[in-house]
Amino acid sequence: MAKLKKLFTNLNPQKIANMKVAALCFLAAATFWVLNALNKGDYNTIVDYPIEIVFDETEFMPVEQLPNRMKIEINGNGWDLLRKYFKINESPFLIEINNPSTKDYILTSELRRTLADNLSPSALVSIVTDTVKFKIDKVVTRKVKIEADTTSATLASNARLGSDISIDPPFVDIKGPTSVLQELDGVLKVKLGEDKINKNFNKLIPLALPSAYTDFLTLEDESVQVKFEVFQMLEGNKRLKIKMLNFPKNVGLAQEPSNIIMSYFIDERKVAELSKYEFEAILNYNNRDKEDSTIFVELRPKASFLEKIKFEPEVLKLKYDKP
Repeated sequence: MAKLKKLFTNLNPQKIANMKVAALCFLAAATFWVLNALNKGDYNTIVDYPIEIVFDETEFMPVEQLPNRMKIEINGNGWDLLRKYFKINESPFLIEINNPSTKDYILTSELRRTLADNLSPSALVSIVTDTVKFKIDKVVTRKVKIEADTTSATLASNARLGSDISIDPPFVDIKGPTSVLQELDGVLKVKLGEDKINKNFNKLIPLALPSAYTDFLTLEDESVQVKFEVFQMLEGNKRLKIKMLNFPKNVGLAQEPSNIIMSYFIDERKVAELSKYEFEAILNYNNRDKEDSTIFVELRPKASFLEKIKFEPEVLKLKYDKP
């Protein structure tokens, strides 16, 4: 770089002026050559030519991005080829399809004559792209079932559903392309907008499509009414008398408690029924664990409205007396 700078500083003004003239002459000659070459009319080149697929957009919808170019080889003068190569003021070639849902491609050989007329003054040599593929579905309206999305922690830990979930209307109309509607599998889930619900629910829920479908589907209804009853499981405990069954005379308990404490959760609607039951802690020798000589506590009678039943103690050790 330093040598080049030194060379230019050593040049006298006359040499610099001569160099400028030479550069201008070279530029003018190059420009003249390019212009002359572009005026000639026997060049071949491959270009990405713009296309547009035309169809009835009220009856059909693309479910994938439509192709907008295809490769063709053309012959013509330099100016026209240059304009087409750099896509300057090029109107797309229109490909009209009457029923695009019945076929997902068109052979470019079918387009050759019309495309050749569209390229004037250039001439079509060949179509490099042999097939134009697309995916366009018919637009239809389908009824889908509305279901509450209960995959998250919808209810509070000690709350239970006291009725079926009622949704009004149970079905809604959705409009869109057939293949996208099929992905819904006939069901649209709605989020309740609340977590850990612990009381009766009655709410107008706005309908919303999954984000992946918003560009394709349209809902005919805006909201649904969701209702269901909720009840609480109340925590309680009870002292139980012990009843020993099938014990041999020489077998007893290593430590015999006076009673056993049962803890439980009860359906709040069944609390009044609890007084009707005389519960016992059953120790059935026939159900003992023979390997470690232990026996588990069982509840009698069984009560379906009790949950999470625990006993204290839960396991008792057996004691064998010598005969």
